[in-house]
Amino acid sequence: MGELRLMKGNEAIAEAAIRSGADGYFGYPITPQSEVIEHLAAQKPEERTGMTLLQAESEIAAINMVYGAAGCGKKVMTSSSSPGISLKQEGITYIAGAELPCLILNVVRGGPGLGTIQPSQSDYFQSVKGGGHGDYHLIVLAPSSVQEMYDFVELGFDLAFKYRNPTMILSDGAIGQMMEKVEIGEQKPRLTEEQIKEKYPWATTGKTKDREKNVITSLELEPEKMEQFNRKLIEKYRKIEENEVRYEEIQCEDAEYLMVAYGTSARICQKSVQIARNEGLKVGLLRPITLFPFPRKRINELADQVKGMLSVEMSSGQMVEDVRLAVNGKVPVEYYGRMGGIVPSTEEALKDLKQKIIGGK
Repeated sequence: MGELRLMKGNEAIAEAAIRSGADGYFGYPITPQSEVIEHLAAQKPEERTGMTLLQAESEIAAINMVYGAAGCGKKVMTSSSSPGISLKQEGITYIAGAELPCLILNVVRGGPGLGTIQPSQSDYFQSVKGGGHGDYHLIVLAPSSVQEMYDFVELGFDLAFKYRNPTMILSDGAIGQMMEKVEIGEQKPRLTEEQIKEKYPWATTGKTKDREKNVITSLELEPEKMEQFNRKLIEKYRKIEENEVRYEEIQCEDAEYLMVAYGTSARICQKSVQIARNEGLKVGLLRPITLFPFPRKRINELADQVKGMLSVEMSSGQMVEDVRLAVNGKVPVEYYGRMGGIVPSTEEALKDLKQKIIGGK
């Protein structure tokens, strides 16, 4: 068993970045994720591992620093909260278009606009559907605990480099700010320049065996070649959907009714399931861990078993669209959520399930 610490979610992300052997972090403070860069600064990663830490002049500058470093095969990340992620969108599409790996943390707050600094899940469309331009996807991980905030850093980097694709950890202000016990892993070494050249021949590291120079770009002026490249991306996303779907099932074996929720909402629904079970109601919970790829196949299978589903969200109902697509009309799918930084209660979620799904049967 590793070292145990009591940490905020944002602090866990920062510590995990150092221990994963990350080469750099480029970011800009914004509530409720500022503790990421604050923890990194306090830990002096440049002394611990040689990791570069830089507070950029803006979110736009930060994501373009990530773009440049990722093109060199470096293990780099950034973090922000909703309005800041909006500013990063152009750079994110460049990184996706250049097929480069990086890790992006979004600690979601309520919106639109400046909104509120309270927790929300209203960036689902922006993150899962692609908030920038063009046909692209991020790999999206949704933690529901501080431990997963820590664990998903290494997983996120692994997936990013495996598929040469940006990975996003889609958290929220509640998980970013809450404190829980975290098991800390061992320090991993950073790769040397020679190891990067050997392991990542696509990286821009100067001269290579095959060519005088590498050029990293997302630009293609010929429509036929651009379409061919888009088809290549689509095939990559198809492989990700085949191989990387992750989810958790809670008391789904005999469930007659299903709640679907991720992140903080899933924590709430887990308690709702316990209360329902104590009342003799066979309710289960499906928690998507990857939002892209979304667990469509498993939700469709559960639709053959249950009488109805309720998507519980801290938004106006963004994920419910994907749940309904997965169910494909087999059973009723309803939505319950709160907005503006209000976190729904276990009682509210269960009451809505009874009224909309159970009560109608």
